Amino acid sequence: MSPENLVPDARRFAPLPNPPQRFTVGIVQAACLLTLTSAALAQDAGSGAPEGNQREATSAQRVEIVARQSATDLRRAASVAKQIYGRDELDKYGDTNVLDVMRRLPGVNVGAGGPRMRGLGAGYTQILINGDPAPPGFALDQLSPAQIERIEVLRAPTADQSAQAIAGTINIILKEPPRRSERSLRVGFADGRDRPRGNLNLNLSETKAPLAMSLPISLFEWGRDNELTLEKRAPGTDGLTAVSEQVGLQETWGHGFNVGPRLNWKVSDDQTVALQTFAQKGWWNNRTDYRNRILSGQPFLDDNSAQNGTWQNLRGNLTWNNRFANDQRLELRAGAQRNDSTFDARNVRDGQLQLRSVGGADDRSVTQAGKYSRLLGESHSVTAGWDLEYRLRNEERTVTRNGQPVLPEFEGQPYDAKVSRQAVFIQDEWEISPKWQMYLGLRHESIATESRGTDTTVVNTSRVLSPLWHVTWKLDPKGRDMVRASLTRSYKAPNLGSLLARPSLNANHLNTNAPNTELAPDRIGNPNLRPELATGLDIAFEKYLPGGGMWSIGAFHRRLTDVVRNVTTRQPVSWATVPRYVAQPQNFSKASTSGIELELKGRASEWLPKVPEAAKNLNLRASLNLYRSTVAALPGPNNRLDGQQPWSATLGFDHRFTGMPLTIGGSLGLNPAYDTQLTLDQIQQRSSSRSIDLYGQWIFRPGLSMRVSAAAGVQPFGPPNGFTRTVTTGGDYSQVDRGTKPQFGVSLDVRL
Repeated sequence: MSPENLVPDARRFAPLPNPPQRFTVGIVQAACLLTLTSAALAQDAGSGAPEGNQREATSAQRVEIVARQSATDLRRAASVAKQIYGRDELDKYGDTNVLDVMRRLPGVNVGAGGPRMRGLGAGYTQILINGDPAPPGFALDQLSPAQIERIEVLRAPTADQSAQAIAGTINIILKEPPRRSERSLRVGFADGRDRPRGNLNLNLSETKAPLAMSLPISLFEWGRDNELTLEKRAPGTDGLTAVSEQVGLQETWGHGFNVGPRLNWKVSDDQTVALQTFAQKGWWNNRTDYRNRILSGQPFLDDNSAQNGTWQNLRGNLTWNNRFANDQRLELRAGAQRNDSTFDARNVRDGQLQLRSVGGADDRSVTQAGKYSRLLGESHSVTAGWDLEYRLRNEERTVTRNGQPVLPEFEGQPYDAKVSRQAVFIQDEWEISPKWQMYLGLRHESIATESRGTDTTVVNTSRVLSPLWHVTWKLDPKGRDMVRASLTRSYKAPNLGSLLARPSLNANHLNTNAPNTELAPDRIGNPNLRPELATGLDIAFEKYLPGGGMWSIGAFHRRLTDVVRNVTTRQPVSWATVPRYVAQPQNFSKASTSGIELELKGRASEWLPKVPEAAKNLNLRASLNLYRSTVAALPGPNNRLDGQQPWSATLGFDHRFTGMPLTIGGSLGLNPAYDTQLTLDQIQQRSSSRSIDLYGQWIFRPGLSMRVSAAAGVQPFGPPNGFTRTVTTGGDYSQVDRGTKPQFGVSLDVRL
């Protein structure tokens, strides 16, 4: 990063302009042009053949019947316990990003760090894209549901996927090229902070044996206003207790695009080659302005801020499948990806720039994997394979105050990290009898990290052996009632950011010759972190109804060691002349967590036999999850794992009107208020939250429909409204209350 880029420039920290309206106009123009062009191509394709050839084709018609399994059928047939959500669930609410879909899934919550399962933090949940770990910095909240075939939620890990899944795994399966040529278009608009925001999803697919190609394109933009209220009671500028309240308006806006070309080539009856690529680019902006109210003393107040930046993700994967015989198959995969991000954050006080942080990161990696599968009889198969990954990450950040570096020893210094991951696995899937299925797996993973900053180099190596056992007992031969059980070993590896020993000063306490406060600590990583290990037991009963409905009840238990938590302590530090409060991740304690999970879905008539005739087309779905956890090093009763609520519930319905092409539906999500004992000195309090989603779909004709949707109680990309308060034993506290207005959207779906 060149020095001239670090010099404050009034143009660069002035109030950021609203995104140009031509972006939305461009989406409309592109939609019209693509619709007309695709329609013309389709008409040409249909009329381009000579008339005689057309009559010859109709003389002997070929009928191809393809059985399409529903998401419930796939779940029922799976060898391990998983929940599967297909196109119907993805399309219902006309969502423009996949996080909004996930927060309606049973047992899945969406917070500031992304989706999480079983109430645990986002780092405990593994996110996969087509079975591979999602790259760092992947903007999941800007992945369009129109590009997804289905979402699989696994409660326990399997050997052919990484075991970094203490809470579970969410596997996002992207669309494959279809068996026949297709063209579809979705154009949508959602209310924004000053005007409607547009989004466009186009999918072009072409099949010409032996090739099948698809090109999904997504253009999107967003813009929302969020209300913030900050309340603090802490030592002020004079060291005496001060109380303040700041009411702010946070504006967020930006735009971006996704492109995911895919190609399948059937080389022969035994060989196939698949190329899957993905490109994502986005530009984001945030601005926050406060109205300050001083209740007592001389408090430290948060500055107004303006931030902007970019992200970019590029990914390519090549897969070769070869079936040597009827009972043997080899799959080889290779991939490369690159992720880049930049940011420019400015703190402004009384119209003058106070603090500026400029930086970015680039992350490059290559992967190679393979597996060999062999059938041992008609109902017994063994698979062995490997996963290799090499990743290099570079970070750079410079923080200046009035044009001068805040920490001259650290500012502008590059921080590099290398990650090398090797894994080998073997798994045995055996259908012992029509009623019994068993899965045995063993996976060994080794992760070595080398982080470098200033004059220090730190090497961290972790190795985990994960035995895995799953069993399914079908109480009847048709598999309508079954019991599933799992005994597994999983882990959570430290992320690179938590390993980097680079300090970051609190923005309200930049004077390194003066102390800070416990609620406003400096932060630094810990290169000596060890992975968290967990031994887990899962058991569930599933019942599938003749009409397509189902219900299940399950229980789980996890015993964790080396649990990581940020611990704030007052200590001498190299970057200050006085002791400072510092928050640092540490392997804090042992812990355990357990819970009960209930889910049901199906037609109302299956659950309520006497339901009125007008409600025959009513479908219901509901879930209830109860959680409990304890951290051994902390006193009760609220010594739970960070972020795990006592319970969560969802309730939804869909109703198709008889004689009308109209379907309506809704979903309600509930979470209670609860307290968490973070450390011996701090308690975190969270408010209750609820989210409401409604939609309506009108089908004008086959291939043409319109959706109208509304959502309330959530932030633009999923987190719920509400407050979080951190309280110390001395009575000081810091509270952040976030809220946003209801959101409305409309979209038009067209098959071209």
